[in-house]
Amino acid sequence: SQGLWGRGCPAGAAEGGGCSPAAPCQDGGPRRGGGFVPAPAAGARGGESRPGRRCRRPGPRPGRAGTWGSLARHLTPLSPRRRARHPMFRSRRAGLVRRLWRHRCGAPGPEDGPGALKPAAHALFRKLKDEELELLVQAVESRGAGQSGCVWVARGELRGSKQGLPPQVLICRLYRWPDLRHPHELKRLTCCQSFGGCGEGAALCCNPHHLSRLAVPETPPPPYSKISPFSCPWTEMSERPNSSHPESDPGLAWSTTRDGCWCRLAYWEHRTRVGRLYAVHETSVNIFCELPQGSGFSLGQLQAERRSAAVRRARSKIGRGLLLSRERDGVWAYNRSEHPIFASSPTLGPPGARGPPVRKVLPGYSLQVFDYERAGGQAGWRRPGDGPCDPNSIRISFAKGWGPCYSRQFITACPCWLEILLTKPR
Repeated sequence: SQGLWGRGCPAGAAEGGGCSPAAPCQDGGPRRGGGFVPAPAAGARGGESRPGRRCRRPGPRPGRAGTWGSLARHLTPLSPRRRARHPMFRSRRAGLVRRLWRHRCGAPGPEDGPGALKPAAHALFRKLKDEELELLVQAVESRGAGQSGCVWVARGELRGSKQGLPPQVLICRLYRWPDLRHPHELKRLTCCQSFGGCGEGAALCCNPHHLSRLAVPETPPPPYSKISPFSCPWTEMSERPNSSHPESDPGLAWSTTRDGCWCRLAYWEHRTRVGRLYAVHETSVNIFCELPQGSGFSLGQLQAERRSAAVRRARSKIGRGLLLSRERDGVWAYNRSEHPIFASSPTLGPPGARGPPVRKVLPGYSLQVFDYERAGGQAGWRRPGDGPCDPNSIRISFAKGWGPCYSRQFITACPCWLEILLTKPR
């Protein structure tokens, strides 16, 4: 034993895998947990070995498996539940949770006090896997500028918090709209895998930037001119009889186009069209000036000979622009920028209205800008100074509104606006 382990180990210690717990080492210290440490050589620091020193070499412990059994136990892969409680992985998850909590909305909702949603939020974070937490962090930190995947939560765990909030409502109140109350105020975007009823399975996506908030009619602002909203000189161009399509679903009729192009986009600055018509073949298209990731109709690449200061200021507010999508019930516009947009189409107003109204869409909100069911009986409109309006078209202005309730009476007075020409069904 002395030749194998050095001096101080009793006979048979080497064969037994370590010093006997009851046998003292030559350095005078009893062993703890088995094993031994070789005594220092002569002339080492401190001279003789210090009395009372304990052996620290791991060895078999009383009542437990040997060294190899312990090593095999530590090399066994941890289950997901044990890995979540492991100190190393727990610190990584804690870092992700801290990053998520830092990016929440600063002001709480009207029904929430400071930190009221923290227990429910942490309870939801604990139910997410590591990959889901990372996706949620990427979506929250990028604020929807980049493409992020779905964050799945099991449907059986939707109301596990004391507040009883669905997870999509809880996440949106934390990171987008603190005053959100009900899930029916939300609308899924086409980029989400739960869009269109595809999320009826066992899991539901809770990425806050895969959701938008429905725009509701608001009280119009006070008029800036003496023209009354009810005395606008609208004149109807032509009477179009109510036509019904043979298909039961009007969305199918609008989707059957000749060349697959369901709309064309025209960009205007005041009364001047800039660039060519942009044909849209995909189901959805991004219209933007600055977008880190993604493709679509880039207004920032369109060049004009001379731009006024008002046009330059309006273009600087376009940013990520909007997402235009063709869905089963009509055309929807989602405001991705940080400034409001204003939309108008013949199907936005109530039946019998004297003209297409102008609706304001706040950042993060969605609006159905064209309704297929109501498009059949609409007629064209003409307003003095504004020209004719195609009944199958949509007009959207960036950051500036127009109409009888604004200082700009016509859309041609807006610095930057978009005309969406829908392809008529066959």
